[in-house]
Amino acid sequence: MTTGGPEADRAGEPDLTGVPAAALPTPALLLDPDVASRNISQMAAAFGPLPARLRPHVKAHKCAELARLQLESGAAGLTCATVAEVAAFARHCGAASRGATALLLANQVASVANLRVLAQAAAAAPVTLAVESPEQAALASLAATEAGTELGVLIEVDVGAGRGGLRDLAQLAPLAAAVARSPGLRLEGLMGYEGHATSERSRARRRELVAGALAVLHAAAAELRRAGHEPRVVSAGGTGTFDLTGADPLVTEIQAGSYVLMDVFHQETSPQFGVAVTVAATVLGRHGALIVLDAGRKALGGDLRPPRIAGLPRAELQFLNEEHCGFTVPGSAPRAGDQVRLICGYAPTAVNLYPWYHVVRDGIVTGCWPVIGRHGER
Repeated sequence: MTTGGPEADRAGEPDLTGVPAAALPTPALLLDPDVASRNISQMAAAFGPLPARLRPHVKAHKCAELARLQLESGAAGLTCATVAEVAAFARHCGAASRGATALLLANQVASVANLRVLAQAAAAAPVTLAVESPEQAALASLAATEAGTELGVLIEVDVGAGRGGLRDLAQLAPLAAAVARSPGLRLEGLMGYEGHATSERSRARRRELVAGALAVLHAAAAELRRAGHEPRVVSAGGTGTFDLTGADPLVTEIQAGSYVLMDVFHQETSPQFGVAVTVAATVLGRHGALIVLDAGRKALGGDLRPPRIAGLPRAELQFLNEEHCGFTVPGSAPRAGDQVRLICGYAPTAVNLYPWYHVVRDGIVTGCWPVIGRHGER
């Protein structure tokens, strides 16, 4: 059940305004708001000539303040990964100056308890979710009718990522019919996330994978039309493929999100965006060329790519433990007591470990922005 409000998310938030970032206890999550704003503006401008619109994914930053900046830059609603995110962003961003902010849960839900939370959130903002089976549709219908709300539905199609979605398009028409006749549900269209393409380093290979994914989506759209349902929404895409997938006239919206923060992983495919988030860590000691820092997996995550030290491109990660990491740094290395900033290997995981960002401009903390919608937070 959704409880509390925006003020509840700020409970316990420290007042560190005016404190030098170098004086913060470490590890600490730092956000450069100017870089984040530039990334948001740059992505918004990139959608000017594209037929698709941007519905940014908030799973990366989990921050209402950043979401509001995206909406002010013209975003067509927000994309969420979890029910907790939908509930949190419905509270914070449900009412926007242009009307209610539409929320897409780019995920499937089969938990009755989670669907009840989702249906209740739909009272504050329009909510759409993905389904791949009549059983999921039936559960969603029951939750919506019990709550007296309506849920939009996108039928998810597997376009090559091998995770969720219909594998057999022959099942699409029966599923569409089941959704269309279910009370409390509104069939909107299709979703097909080409996650296997977004992380491909080779631009040429990425283009090939996107073409294959789009071919599946076009076949699905044709099947849906034959069944008498026009796909008003076709949702796809990520930071690494937004310009390729978003150029197809069939696709109506793109779910890119990590471009706001950036990290080692996303820099491989989208280096045009700047790194806006880092983790401050303190050097505990130095052993020859090796420095040991007070940030490990519990502060950085540890999936997809290793972290890097900002400003020290020749530093090489030697180990990443629970509470420590170690780098060899040629030449004059930082010494005990020095603070360094770490570029996360994968920012969405690191952000999820913290209750707030320390917003830093010109080396000074200007505020703290809560990280919302984490699991267990309703």
